[in-house]
Amino acid sequence: MSNEEKSLEQVLWDSANVMRQTMGAADYMDYALGIIFYKHLSDKVLESAAKTLVDAGEVEESDVDTEAQRQAVYQKYYSDESFRDDLLDSMDMDYTIKPEATFTALMDEIRGQKFQLEHLNQAFTDLEQSNSDLLGHLFDDVDLHSTKLGSTPQKRNELIADVMTALAPLNLDSHSGDILGDAYEYMISNFASDMGQKAGEFYTPQSVSTLLTHIVTSGNEAKKGFSAYDPAMGSGSLLLNVKHYIEDADSIEYYGQEIKTSTYNLARMNMIIHGVAATNQHLHNADTLDKDWPADEVTDFDAVMMNPPYSQKWSADKGFLSDPRFSDYGVLAPKSKADYAFLLHGLYHLKSTGTMGIVLPHGVLFRGGTEGKIRQKLLEKGYIYAVIGLPAGIFYSTTIPTIIMVLKKDRPGREVLFIDGSKEFVKGKPQNTLAADNIKRLFAAYQARVDEDKFAHVATFDEIQENDYNLNIPRYVDTFEPEPEIDLAELNKEMAETDAEIAKNEAELLAMMQELTTDDEKKAKDLQNFLRLMK
Repeated sequence: MSNEEKSLEQVLWDSANVMRQTMGAADYMDYALGIIFYKHLSDKVLESAAKTLVDAGEVEESDVDTEAQRQAVYQKYYSDESFRDDLLDSMDMDYTIKPEATFTALMDEIRGQKFQLEHLNQAFTDLEQSNSDLLGHLFDDVDLHSTKLGSTPQKRNELIADVMTALAPLNLDSHSGDILGDAYEYMISNFASDMGQKAGEFYTPQSVSTLLTHIVTSGNEAKKGFSAYDPAMGSGSLLLNVKHYIEDADSIEYYGQEIKTSTYNLARMNMIIHGVAATNQHLHNADTLDKDWPADEVTDFDAVMMNPPYSQKWSADKGFLSDPRFSDYGVLAPKSKADYAFLLHGLYHLKSTGTMGIVLPHGVLFRGGTEGKIRQKLLEKGYIYAVIGLPAGIFYSTTIPTIIMVLKKDRPGREVLFIDGSKEFVKGKPQNTLAADNIKRLFAAYQARVDEDKFAHVATFDEIQENDYNLNIPRYVDTFEPEPEIDLAELNKEMAETDAEIAKNEAELLAMMQELTTDDEKKAKDLQNFLRLMK
């Protein structure tokens, strides 16, 4: 990284400080992430053009060392109509950004005080239209005409120019993680009090994503064409983590659904930033519970993972009893708590050889009513494979105790592995975190699938029946630490020694006080009264 470049965290902090002057964090995150995404695509265009021209022998590598040089050669060869089509074909990009609309060109306008907000707005529109299937409506939430940016066009123009200037030093290639996911998590962790509900009460921290995706991909690392499905995908971080564990990452098929359009668009951006081919991403903007998806062609997957909103209300309409996702269980999740509705939806789309992992509140382990009946049926079928208790305080804006429930369809036996991971965390502010060592221990226990004192237990189906299908972890993993036994004889000896020491010290104090003298009658009288009390 050059001296002019800054980290993701630094530019987010700088841009947030600019935008906080006029709007809340819940709004400025949409602007920051949208502009970061545009900058990323723009930088990729300049890099691709530079590489293409170097490979073609049109320019030397020394001619495209800097961003300004790359912009200049792209402008030059794009402006040549006889060369333009060949250049664009050779670049083989999924989208097009004209030289005058690159982030670099817009920054030149800002520095020259020629920038107009409409130039950026038109750049967004042109980009979307260059590949409407892949990019259509991606910038709908970046409303550059909103009065939240300022009361007058001039003020809005100045604010966005300042935001772009703050984001300009960002080099996304120097960031190794999930860029938009990390940005989202950073914004939440630093501005959660400003962001309120939109901060994502159920946003999945990267550490939890790491553990969950490692579990659902375990044993399938070498599989080509691995398919992953997240029916409550949010920003897509869970899905994107899969590539870290599959050897042929380019062959992964990603399926995801999200009800909120703005978050759905964020997931689309995330896929593009991470280089996921358009043919490998299958994302849908709809209500997962209201209508089943996907319902055509590919409908089951090697891995299903999700962190759905906890105990969310849903319709629980009686018509769902004939829905194949829920019909085998005879009852529905209650209207006030859709946890098992999400679980059964995901399970329905799991291959018989696949693995599902879902983050849920502790209540799903022991609540009765229709949830108890669904839980019993799942256990009788042998679908519940493991229950991993997570530490408290690792999610933003909620202290709800959570678990990871792991499910498999085709397996021998009906025993369930219980892991108490409540102490596997590093204390922090404002959130606790699962550190790398914590994740390693939890995953090792999951793989080993053996009893470990005060940490893990493999419960037989008979044990679970005896507990009336209650899966509360303390029923199976005893973490009670008995108080150490007290040696009364030793305690009496210590008390006697302490009493003797006190008596000795009092005697020494009395002797010193008796040596005191004074000519003041009142003080002499008070001293004598004190000595009588000491004797």
